[in-house]
Amino acid sequence: MKCWNYKISFLSLLLILGKYTEIWAQTDKNKVLFVIVDGIASDVIEKQKLPNLQAIAKVGGYTRAYVGGKKNTYSQTPTISAVGYNSLLTGTWVNKHNVWDNKIKDPNYHYWTIFRFFAEQYPHKRTAVFSTWLDNRTKLIGERLPQTRDLKLDYFFDGFELDTLHFPHDAEKEYIHKIDEKVVDEAARYIQEESPDLSWVYLEYTDDMGHRYGDSDQFVRAVEMMDAQMGRLWKAIQYREKNFGEKWQLFITTDHGRDASMGKNHGGQSDRERSTWIITNTPQLNSYFMGKTGVEILPAIVDIMPTMAQHLQINIPKEQAFEIDGTALTGKLSLINTNVKKSGNTIEATWKALEKEGKVKIWLTTTNHFEEGKRDSYLLMDEVPVEQERVSIDVSKLPSQLYKIVFEGKYNTQNKWIVE
Repeated sequence: MKCWNYKISFLSLLLILGKYTEIWAQTDKNKVLFVIVDGIASDVIEKQKLPNLQAIAKVGGYTRAYVGGKKNTYSQTPTISAVGYNSLLTGTWVNKHNVWDNKIKDPNYHYWTIFRFFAEQYPHKRTAVFSTWLDNRTKLIGERLPQTRDLKLDYFFDGFELDTLHFPHDAEKEYIHKIDEKVVDEAARYIQEESPDLSWVYLEYTDDMGHRYGDSDQFVRAVEMMDAQMGRLWKAIQYREKNFGEKWQLFITTDHGRDASMGKNHGGQSDRERSTWIITNTPQLNSYFMGKTGVEILPAIVDIMPTMAQHLQINIPKEQAFEIDGTALTGKLSLINTNVKKSGNTIEATWKALEKEGKVKIWLTTTNHFEEGKRDSYLLMDEVPVEQERVSIDVSKLPSQLYKIVFEGKYNTQNKWIVE
């Protein structure tokens, strides 16, 4: 009898190991490439004929999106390049990641980038960056800095803007286009031959043409060149999927729009400066991405990070998930469009329920120790059915100038702050 039980246990173990091996193999096939093409407002993308972007969107989808956080609130974020990059990388707005301009003076590395989350969980998997700006790797990702625990990328191809011998700087910024071309060629080659698991491509030339010429033929031409570059990356991904059965998730977006008057500037909070877009090959897009939620709400640049994390099967610890401002663009969602408003000793919390199953836990803390690398002590204030879409919170015994509120549903969380 003991021998028989032993055999059953051994067979069960083999089955379990086989199942996990199968899951591991499937996860190992999941790859992500995200691309930031600088400074292209959504109306520009929608007016031009861009065959490669359109082909990618046909497989997945296209949506208008926004940068800049919520206007006139604690999360309002400058529509400036590095600020937008870091909002994508961390899934948070500037009040958290602390990159306020292109000087990148003091990033708050307690808000991890997608590269840090990925490297911590999958140290054996490979990452790559292909960029026309060195600071993306050295300052934003924080490669080999003590603040990121000496985070290392497996491959990088950047810094050519500092090489004035091979890329002499000219007033027309054509040297930037040449660098963009070199970056794309190497990214396409490396993806096709080496298949990194998580990659970032950054290209600058479109923004340079916008600053120099505004809404112009030169800017249109630069966007068309960018489309051709995306075609080369798309071809490399298709090659990997066809020949190796890999499952690539591609996101292409921009970091900010342009001013409405001439299109030469950005940085403010006008509708066009905040107006961006997202193109992806992902077919499993949810109603939030597709704009079919019943409320007028656009996806944001911060939503890309949690979507990629979901595809790469990154498990984000709860205390860090509570800080992420983005909402996944794929998979089921319990709630969106969360809002909080304080009146006297009461906070009214509201949301829009999507998947009307399960409950919503309302968490609250009056501290922000997280920004210092410490823990916040959250109190569970209430737990109600998600379809209730509203709850009142008594904070008479919790006087504070700051309240951080987290809505935790079955499928996703969202957070809001009240700053008085």
